[in-house]
Amino acid sequence: MITLGDYLVVSAILFTIGFAGVILRRNLIVILMSLELMLNAANLSLVAFSRFRVGANGLPDYDAQVFVFFVITVAAAEVAVGLALLVSLYRARQTTDVSDITSLKF
Repeated sequence: MITLGDYLVVSAILFTIGFAGVILRRNLIVILMSLELMLNAANLSLVAFSRFRVGANGLPDYDAQVFVFFVITVAAAEVAVGLALLVSLYRARQTTDVSDITSLKF
């Protein structure tokens, strides 16, 4: 039987991989993917807590799962805006390396 701890361990591993990608990588595309991985790890923990929290009627509490849908929506908007900025920076600077982009002036 899979327990809440198992879900939280997987979520912590995913979050750690995403955090390491944000800290160690220099490519903006990899950093955006790592941020998405961190958001998905948080979503996994929210769904796990929601699944294992049972109300008085014996059914799981679905409030956290509704919150996950809002987080997914915000993450999709973040990806759209982030990729638009990334394309704009690439056209101006011809690079996606973070160390080469030191200012936002064009």
